[in-house]
Amino acid sequence: MFKHLLVPTDGSESSLAAVRRAVSFAKEAGARITFLHAEHEFPAVYLGEGAIIDESAPTRFHELADSQAHEILDEAKAIAREGDVVCTTLVMVCDSAYDAVIEAADKTGCDLIFMALHGRHGIGEMLLGSDTEKLLRRARVPVLIHR
Repeated sequence: MFKHLLVPTDGSESSLAAVRRAVSFAKEAGARITFLHAEHEFPAVYLGEGAIIDESAPTRFHELADSQAHEILDEAKAIAREGDVVCTTLVMVCDSAYDAVIEAADKTGCDLIFMALHGRHGIGEMLLGSDTEKLLRRARVPVLIHR
């Protein structure tokens, strides 16, 4: 039924558990996987007129983020290789992870988003909303949440 899974990963334990389960699911379905890591934009902070800022900070920030993204995706690829599942990887720079997931799903033509449940709890979720809920409302393909 599903032939191309999009699996967002941030390297956390819950995310890696979802990667492992997605690989098992893909193997059973004969599907391939695109692993996605969403990098955040360099935080824009207004420091006021005449503020001194290190001009290399955005470059260093993105170099570190890219390095971390590739480490996370390399681990996901190794899990897929062990499971004998074909995979590709994608890194996207974004303001919000759920927007990156939706854009990646459209871009890659996947037919299922398979992801870990993350998010805020309590007052943080009430004030800011759940990224998972936003994704569920906006995704154009089915979303499978791994707990």
